[in-house]
Amino acid sequence: MAKSETNPKVDAFLARTTEWRAEIEALRKIILDCQLTEDFKWGWPCYSIDKKNVVLIHGFKEYCALLLFKGALMTDPEKILVQQTENVQAARQIRFTGLDEIKRMDNILKAYIHQAVDVEKAGFKVDFKKASEFAVVEEFQAKLDAMPELKTAFQALTPGRQRGYLLHFSSAKQSKTREARIEKYMPKIFDGKGLED
Repeated sequence: MAKSETNPKVDAFLARTTEWRAEIEALRKIILDCQLTEDFKWGWPCYSIDKKNVVLIHGFKEYCALLLFKGALMTDPEKILVQQTENVQAARQIRFTGLDEIKRMDNILKAYIHQAVDVEKAGFKVDFKKASEFAVVEEFQAKLDAMPELKTAFQALTPGRQRGYLLHFSSAKQSKTREARIEKYMPKIFDGKGLED
């Protein structure tokens, strides 16, 4: 079986990166052996099948990781899938702190990637929590109650944008910070935009 083609955007990324470079190159080789299409999305090498994202390589301060977009739907016989935070619903990571780990896990990683491809090809969908199931911090609820036009604008947002705001507001530990975030993003809510738009 022939390897997938490399993408010049990923080549350029690797040429300028120093952190986790050897690990990313090793993960890239493993993924390309699995016949996925290579692209560069969200600042990281991303791999898909039939134009659907399957796996992403990304680095952090303490580790680099494979992110399996529908990892929550996969079996985990090796107990290596990690839910990044409690709010991540679909994706799961496999984390590495060194090149030796990746080399030792070559066959395991290929098995997990093939399973992720099978999940995607089967058309399985993650059952996401609805925006209404997320907690609304009291500061934002007070604004919604006091400003019907804000409530209308917020309810007109897509569920993903609503979730993004609710998670962003609730992640602040202090009330003062939550209030500042709400004030800052109210114009975007009125414009029908999400946090990153």
